[in-house]
Amino acid sequence: MEGDQEQKLLIKASEEELSLVERVWKESELMWVVAAPAIFTRFSTFGINVISQAFIGHIGSRELAAFSLVFTVLIRFANGILLGMASALSTLCGQAFGAKEFDMMGVYLQRSWIVLFSTALCLLPLFVFTSPILRLLGQDENVAQVAGTISLWSIPILFAFIVSFTTQMFLQSQSKNVIIAFLAAFSIVIHILLSWLLTTKFQFGIAGAMTSTGLAYWITNIGQLIFITCGWCSDTWKGFSFLAFKDLWPVVKLSLSSGVMLCLELWYNTILVLLTGNMENAEVQIDALSICLNISGWEMMISLGFMAAASVRVANELGKGSSKAAKFSILVSVLTSLVIGFILFLVFLFLREKLAYIFTSNKDVANAVGDLSPLLAISILLNSIQPVLSGVAIGAGWQSIVAYVNVGCYYVVGIPVGLALGKILHLQVKGIWIGMLFGTFIQTVVLIIIAYKTNWDEQVIVARNRINKWSKLDANRQRITASDD
Repeated sequence: MEGDQEQKLLIKASEEELSLVERVWKESELMWVVAAPAIFTRFSTFGINVISQAFIGHIGSRELAAFSLVFTVLIRFANGILLGMASALSTLCGQAFGAKEFDMMGVYLQRSWIVLFSTALCLLPLFVFTSPILRLLGQDENVAQVAGTISLWSIPILFAFIVSFTTQMFLQSQSKNVIIAFLAAFSIVIHILLSWLLTTKFQFGIAGAMTSTGLAYWITNIGQLIFITCGWCSDTWKGFSFLAFKDLWPVVKLSLSSGVMLCLELWYNTILVLLTGNMENAEVQIDALSICLNISGWEMMISLGFMAAASVRVANELGKGSSKAAKFSILVSVLTSLVIGFILFLVFLFLREKLAYIFTSNKDVANAVGDLSPLLAISILLNSIQPVLSGVAIGAGWQSIVAYVNVGCYYVVGIPVGLALGKILHLQVKGIWIGMLFGTFIQTVVLIIIAYKTNWDEQVIVARNRINKWSKLDANRQRITASDD
């Protein structure tokens, strides 16, 4: 204990000797070690779906509509739940790594697998019965039938999410995520080649395109599992353990809070599209909005990379017991992401409808995109701050608090204001988007206030108590198991 205190004092003294510029540079290096591979990986994963959509689009318009329906609604729904629940692992592993409780990290990973696998089994009926569900909702018979086929081929992707999200967060927590980026690059090259062979060359249709998509997801997973279990994470992976089945309830509670928190954010834009479908001149409005959201989606990959970096850095520093370093890492992460967001804000503000011609030749749609460009620019600016603050919440373990904030800001404020502006004041899609941006702005302000008002010394104690409590429980379990043997 005294040795730990002396070490912390030495670290604190060395940090105080550094100038502000040196501290910013050092923190930026630590942040980008996580952020850069995370951004590249998310771009690659996003690209897999875009490539699949492009190849399926050449099969037929019905197949493209069905694929878009499955991936926009069903896959995004499952992705939101599983990614949100997996983010609990970022809290646990990040804090454990900072506290040098390395043995616990492998157990946390296995517990997260159990919780997410159980959740995926609960989601499985949605994939099996997609066709009848869509028919019940009034979808076109032919589209519903093709969507049912695509959803069955998507089941391997559902289970791929479990391994993908958890292993990435396990590796990111210890800043070993260059391997993730390498595997992501490799998988997207294989995906392009296989998609061409199976869809264009041999013309296997949907089966060929979906086989290639599933393999693209699993290639990275297999590589990450080999990296973790075959000696490259010897400090943090000690093999499979029956302890993973013990004391699951705390992991379940944190996972559920994490799932609710991120789901409410990820589904927000989906609701925007659904509400737009009831507006006047809906076809042009939806086309324009889809282009804007596609651009916003690519930009969001950058923000999600910074979210990963913020969660890892905050969790690591809290685990180490350094409240000042945690606060400084928040400041550097937010400001870096904000600078990038502001540059993109200016780009999209001034390019306006010129952007649309990348995606469409329809002048009406391009003009509608130009009309929406100021809102797109503001959205990108807000998205450069808000996900980073969500990453801070994940690193500190505030998922349940932020879930309540999201419900209030998004669904009590944002959507009602948007509907009022869109339908009552007849601002159409612009009104809905303004209302939802207002909800995001309120949420961002609330999270800034929470982060500013937080006693970070107390958060260090909370993190330490969580680590100590769970490590002692597992140590006792190990002693009992050893004595039984």
